[in-house]
Amino acid sequence: MDTSSRLRISRRGRLLGLAVAALLLTGCGSSFPADPEGTLDRIEGGELRVGVSHSPPWTDVSAESEPTGVEPRLVRDFAQAHDAELAWEAGGEEQLMTMLDEGRIDMVVGGLTDSSPWTTHAALTTPYAESVGPDGSTSKHVLAVRTGENAFMVALERHALAQELGTVEP
Repeated sequence: MDTSSRLRISRRGRLLGLAVAALLLTGCGSSFPADPEGTLDRIEGGELRVGVSHSPPWTDVSAESEPTGVEPRLVRDFAQAHDAELAWEAGGEEQLMTMLDEGRIDMVVGGLTDSSPWTTHAALTTPYAESVGPDGSTSKHVLAVRTGENAFMVALERHALAQELGTVEP
């Protein structure tokens, strides 16, 4: 091998080394899980925007006051833990999932299960509770959050799982 070949290899090696170092350093400053839209940071001392559809006993929007039920209680506790004011938006699942996908609300509650068809519009949390239907089948309940807002979803999942709701009777 002549000197020019060694020199070319040496330059290529240095360029490759610099590229690898740049990639490694780029990853050092990032935090995981991340929220590209900053949902968790925004709700801290701010406002948590929640879409709610009627699905007793999980959610009840029939009263003229704020929603009631298993999930609104869970959301209120989560909001309180993050010093967030709540803004409720009642509606049907399709309307709420569109709003979630567009970033107009932060999450959707309404008795959703892990077999929800809305996974193209939302990220579903880890199941936090179960219910047994009249036919004896078990449903695992989840909450829906905006896709990609992973830090927010992890914080919500930790809170929901800590509640230890277990099996909720319909």
